[in-house]
Amino acid sequence: MTLVRTTIAGAFTVLAAASAHAQTVMEQGIEHRFQIDFVVNDAALQRMLPQGWVPNIATMGPAKDCNLRMIFIDRMDIVGVDGKAKGKGAQRMVYLAIPVKQTVGGAMGQMIIGGLTEDAADVPGAFGVYQRATTATMTRSVTASGASIESTEDWQFVAASGERMEMHIKYERAPTPAKGGGEVRFYDPKDPSKYQIFRTEQGIDILRNATTNPPDRVKEFSYKAGGGRIATLFDGTEKIVSWDSYPWYNRTVLTP
Repeated sequence: MTLVRTTIAGAFTVLAAASAHAQTVMEQGIEHRFQIDFVVNDAALQRMLPQGWVPNIATMGPAKDCNLRMIFIDRMDIVGVDGKAKGKGAQRMVYLAIPVKQTVGGAMGQMIIGGLTEDAADVPGAFGVYQRATTATMTRSVTASGASIESTEDWQFVAASGERMEMHIKYERAPTPAKGGGEVRFYDPKDPSKYQIFRTEQGIDILRNATTNPPDRVKEFSYKAGGGRIATLFDGTEKIVSWDSYPWYNRTVLTP
């Protein structure tokens, strides 16, 4: 990771200088992600949000109808403002994020309402919602044969409270993922006057989508979710609308 960390450290120097007057850089990391977009029970979801905030549901495009995202994350290299490894320097986790908007005032972004992490030092996290996963496993493998590249991922996170989020998927990778990124505000669900800014660069590979109907490259798929506080969200009526791989995801976390 020496070259990767040196590159991130250099990026921090530039970013910190550019943000010195407006924002504070907290950390930066390189990640692999897999995201499942759900439609879940509106009433159950609304109970997870603070007063004055509602889900911000897209009416078109690949995120159409999604009101909840389950995001599995392999944080492969995490550095602090000094360019050195932050904490253990790597960790694996899963969290649930809601696209949100303010009913009065027009603020928009996302809220992380729950998550399971293998690292006890990351509990309860910046938004006070992470639990320690007593079971936290991940395997990822890639098989290449000529022009065909196939990936298999297995993730399992279970907390002592009974909450669990698990997934198995096998899929054919796109030769070149679409490049994207930008800035999103993540608001504190307990005090939405506080937020962090996630600035990202990413490659996204949409494997299956209910709206845009790309070629279906999912070969095998299963998931389990529920228990504890999130049981009402995963009551058997939930529906998946998108299966998205992020083979590379560079994220900088800032505060205003």
